[in-house]
Amino acid sequence: MKLMIASDIHGSAYYCRQLLEAYQREAPDKLVLLGDILYHGPRNDLPKEYAPKEVIAMLNPLADQLLCVRGNCDTEVDQMVLDFSVLSDYGVIFDRNRTIYLTHGHVYSPQNPMKCCRGGLMLGGHTHVPTVVEGDGFVYANPGSVSIPKENSPHSYMIVENDRLIWKDLSGEEYRTYQL
Repeated sequence: MKLMIASDIHGSAYYCRQLLEAYQREAPDKLVLLGDILYHGPRNDLPKEYAPKEVIAMLNPLADQLLCVRGNCDTEVDQMVLDFSVLSDYGVIFDRNRTIYLTHGHVYSPQNPMKCCRGGLMLGGHTHVPTVVEGDGFVYANPGSVSIPKENSPHSYMIVENDRLIWKDLSGEEYRTYQL
């Protein structure tokens, strides 16, 4: 199974378009969004082309191709305008011999892992920094942020396929890999 993992769009129509162009190029089985889809939050500056209604119009037609979890900026109001679930605090994917746990990262993190993730892969966003951490019996990975990257990281997403994690910028250029 090929998964495309992205997080923290924060209502940027500009970067959402670039993400969906990458999605077309990558042709994954699913696009996993790790939260913070529409709102930028009080701690972030407005991202380029902040236009949540445009992001809604781009993502709703892909509802059957998306798996999402709730970020700290996602609310019931967002769910009212989206055709796919965004209010789950976590998700689980069973891929061959690996269990993949999905979370935003503001509740569960490498420092506070989900109790059930031993032996699995935990994916989270929230920090806007691409990272991988080997925890006690699990691996945690963050794809970075689509629209508001931090610590000089690129606007990015991650591919999970064949026991590999591959971080790419929105143009599709690979800049990091990790073998599970």
